[in-house]
Amino acid sequence: MRALILVGGYGTRLRPLTLSTPKPLVEFANKPILLHQIEALVEAGVTQVILAVSYRAEQMEAELSAQVERLGVKLIFSHETEPLGTAGPLALAKSILAESTEPFFVLNSDIICDFPFKELEQFHRRHGREGTIVVTRVEEPSKYGVVLYADNGCIKSFIEKPQEFVSNKINAGMYVLNPSVLARIELKPTSIEKEIFPVMSHEQELYAFELNGFWMDIGQPRDFLTGMCLYLTSLRQRQPDRLYSGPAGFVGNVLVDPTAKIGAGCRIGPNVTIGPNVVIEDGVCIKRCTILKDAIIKSHSWLDSCIIGWRCVVGRWVRLEGTTVLGEDVIVKDEIYINGGQVLPHKSIALSVPEPQIIM
Repeated sequence: MRALILVGGYGTRLRPLTLSTPKPLVEFANKPILLHQIEALVEAGVTQVILAVSYRAEQMEAELSAQVERLGVKLIFSHETEPLGTAGPLALAKSILAESTEPFFVLNSDIICDFPFKELEQFHRRHGREGTIVVTRVEEPSKYGVVLYADNGCIKSFIEKPQEFVSNKINAGMYVLNPSVLARIELKPTSIEKEIFPVMSHEQELYAFELNGFWMDIGQPRDFLTGMCLYLTSLRQRQPDRLYSGPAGFVGNVLVDPTAKIGAGCRIGPNVTIGPNVVIEDGVCIKRCTILKDAIIKSHSWLDSCIIGWRCVVGRWVRLEGTTVLGEDVIVKDEIYINGGQVLPHKSIALSVPEPQIIM
C-alpha cells in the first residue's frame, strides 16, 4: 500500500507559526502534524509515502527523513514547481502511483482524527469501485462541501457550502483511490473535489465511508486548539497512560513532555499540551493552550486559548487570551495583556493589546 499526502500549501491560515516552520512540521500534541498521519498509515500497512511538496521542501525533507526512518517507511518527495491544486499532484506522481494495481490513500495534510485506514481500505475493496471518500458529520455544514449518498454509500452529488440544510456529512479530506483514477487527471492545476469527483460520482464510481469519532481540520489557530481538545479526549479513552497524572493543580486532559519543568502552585488544564524543555514558573494558570518547545512562562501568568511558539518568553503577571498566537521567539514583557493577538516571530511586546490584531 502507498499513500500520497498533499503538503504543498503555504500554511497561511496558521500564521504566524508557519512563518518559521512548514505547517506539516508544526507540533500538534507534541508531534509534527504530518507524523500523526504517517504513523497511522504505517500501522495500516503502508510502506511508501509520497509527499507532494513545494514550499520549504528542503526543511521538510531534512526534518522528516530521520523521524520516519524508525517507522520503516519509504518517503518520496514529489516537488511541485507551481501550485497544482488537489488533483494535479496525483498526475505529477503518476509514474510512482501507477507502478502497482493496488489502491492508494490520499490525504490533506492538516486533518486530525482517529485515522481509520484499515477499515477504509476494507470498505473500498468490498464495493469494488474506483474511489472512496471519507465523510464526517459536522455541526455547521454551510462552511464545507456537503456529500449526498445512498444507503449503500454510493455518492449521488456534492453541494458546495449549502445555505439551506441538505445534509451534515462533509468531505473529510481522506480518500482511497484505484490507480485507474490517474487517467482522469491531467498535469495541470486541478481540483479533485470540483473537477474529478463529480464525474466519478455521475458514473457511480465513488463511494462514501462514514468516519466514527472526532475529526478536525487544524489549519487555523481556533480549529487547531479545538482539535487539540478533541484529540486529548480521544487519548483519554484510548491511551490514558500518555496523559499527565501529576500533583494537585492539574485538571482534566493534559499532555506534558517529560523534559518540561513545572513550578509550584500552578493550575494546568483542562486541555493543555506542554512541549519539550518548556519552563513554567510558580503560580501559573494555563487552560486550553499549546505551549511549544523551549518556551518559558514566568510566574503568576494566566493563559487561556493560546498557542505559544517556540522559544517564546512570557513575562510575570501576563494575561493572554482570545486565541492569541505568539510566533517563534516572541518576548512578552511583565504585566502585559493580549487579547486575540497574532504576534509575528522575533517581536518584543511592551504594550498591552486589548483588541484582536496582527502585531508586526
